This record gives sequence, structure tokens and C-alpha cells, in this order.
Amino acid sequence: MIDLPAGVRAMAARGPQWATWVDALPRLTRDVVAQWQLRPDGVATHGYCSLVVPVRTADGTAAILKLGFPDDESEHEHLALRRWGGEGAVRLLSADPHRRTILLERLGDDLTRVDDMEACRIVAGLYRHLHVPALPQLRPLTFYLDRWTAELADLPRSAPIPHRLVEQALSQCADLTTDAEATARVLHSDLHYENVLAGGRQPWLAIDPKPVNGDPHYEIAPMLWNRFDELAGDVRIRVRRRFYTLVDAAEFDEDRARAWVVVRAVLNAMWAVQDSGAQQPGWLTACIAVAKAVQD
Repeated sequence: MIDLPAGVRAMAARGPQWATWVDALPRLTRDVVAQWQLRPDGVATHGYCSLVVPVRTADGTAAILKLGFPDDESEHEHLALRRWGGEGAVRLLSADPHRRTILLERLGDDLTRVDDMEACRIVAGLYRHLHVPALPQLRPLTFYLDRWTAELADLPRSAPIPHRLVEQALSQCADLTTDAEATARVLHSDLHYENVLAGGRQPWLAIDPKPVNGDPHYEIAPMLWNRFDELAGDVRIRVRRRFYTLVDAAEFDEDRARAWVVVRAVLNAMWAVQDSGAQQPGWLTACIAVAKAVQD
């Protein structure tokens, strides 16, 4: 038997689909454990939309069983992991995409305790492994951007986001999506400190991709707004230091990277407004601060 963590049980309150998924998790977990001949090997944990169970395979190999909520973002996780083949990312051992279930190699601690400048260099070093040519099965980033920018354009002028930033994000997104680079490469799209873990085969490996075909420059923004509390004192200088470390180490185009940071930060600010405070305190302020810091 697998005891669902309290955080997983609480996901049922997000809506009927979530409640149905949570209700089905115990049986689904038992079925997959039996089918793949696994043995639970620790306390189950969770991500924002997944149950994570440490297990041992039939030959004793330490692994992680991940059962995900059936949303668009996780639909093709297994395809990206299979394409990367363990280069720069966690190794995929088995997958049942219809049940959103994957078996992964077990890794170590994440980057949250590593100095942020060093962490930026580590993540930038992963880009060359992850940004492989586009996969035809993946949705293009523009599939999501078309919907998100339509919402942004409808945001009332009274919203607590500087209107000049809203107009700038809309204009820059339109410019950034006009060429072939906008959908040229596979992106992780949520690559930050907690989604990079220490490995045995390679020093650091990415986990939990939300893969799309997009522009590699889109990738860096989460490294700027995560661990935001560490930037207290001089947000502008410290955000810019992270930004230039990532851009230089990845050999990215500075202007294109800056434009994507503004777009992503303003979209996050919009969602913070729409969530009416459901995000952590100060999140809206952090998003706006990041958008300003990379260009002031």
C-alpha cells in the first residue's frame, strides 16, 4: 500500500478532474507497481501535479515512479526524456503514457543549496544537451503563446501591472515568433534550481520537463525568479548578474534572451493577478521586478 501524501490529497480541491485523479491514484499505483515488478522503497512525495514514489526494480535498482496529472504540459514528458537519452536529463527506464506514468533513475539533491552563479553556469551547460532539433510530436511554444497573449491583451488597464510592460511584452512576443527559431528546438521550459538534480553518471541532470518546440532563449527566465528571496538588498544587480551569467555561458543572443524574460515575467504577473493572491505573497512584485531588472 502507498499512503498518499497530504499534499496529493489536497490536490482534489482544485476541481472535479483533480478529485477524480486523486481518487484513482491508490489503485493505479498498486497496478503499476505490480505490472513493473517494483517494490516501494521510501516515503512517497509529490510535485505540483504528480505523485512521486521511491521504488526498487526487480533487480534491486533504485528508481523513482512518477504518476502525473493528465494535463497538456506533461503529456509528452516521456518523449523528451526518451529523445535526450539520459544526456543532460534523468534517464527514462519505462513509460506508460496513457496512464501518465514513468519510471526514472533515482537522483540526488537539487541545486537550491548551490551558489546561484554556479547554478546558472551548471544549467547553461545543460542547454546544449537538451536543445535538440524539434520533435514533430511536441506542441510548438506558439500554441500556448497565442492563447496567453490573447489573455494578456484583454487585461484591464487597471490591473496592477505597469501598462508599458504589458504593451512591451505583447510587441516583443509578436516579434519573437515570426521566424523559424521560434519553434526550432526542444525546450525543457521549466528549468530551474529544483528541477536539476545531482547524478552519478553525470554531475547534474534535468528532471520534470514540460517539453515544447521553441526558441532556446525562452529557457532562462525561471532561473531569474526562482530563489528570489536571495536577491534581497539589490534585486536589479543580482537579477542582471544571473541573466548575464546564463547568456554568456550558453552563448545566447543577449537581446533575444532579454525579450523572452520580459514576455515570461509579464505573463507570470498576469497569472498572479488572475489567481487573486493564490500565489505566494510577493510573487506579483517579483515578476515585475525581474521584467524591469533585465532592461533598466
